[in-house]
Amino acid sequence: MFNPTDSQKIGIGLVAFGACFLFLGVLLVFDKGLLAIGNILFLCGLAFLIGLERTFRFFFQRHKIKGSAAFFGGIFVVLIGWPIIGMVVETYGFFLLFSGFFPYAINFLRRVPVIGTLLNMPGISKVLDDCFPPSSS
Repeated sequence: MFNPTDSQKIGIGLVAFGACFLFLGVLLVFDKGLLAIGNILFLCGLAFLIGLERTFRFFFQRHKIKGSAAFFGGIFVVLIGWPIIGMVVETYGFFLLFSGFFPYAINFLRRVPVIGTLLNMPGISKVLDDCFPPSSS
């Protein structure tokens, strides 16, 4: 299976706390403090999880520069005090950065018992297949 190192365990915790703070920040009407803490924890957790060099290489690949600029620009806009606009820009950057991962995630979720039943329903399945074509592997 997967035996994480101690730094990867810390990274998993930081990413989880970051996601919780981001969720609470959105839930509490875009509280800029919670959103800023969530963004910082998420980025630190990602660096602990996959390493500094791989994190840097992921964000600064030539074909991902637009997504990285939107993602970090959104974080900056949240930090200067415009949380709603910053989260919209950050979400756009997130989708650009991770769009190649979505078909794999959807295929995985289709195998999960309850979620898979929902995702395999005719209407939902067609929308997902149109938006995120299944991968060949």
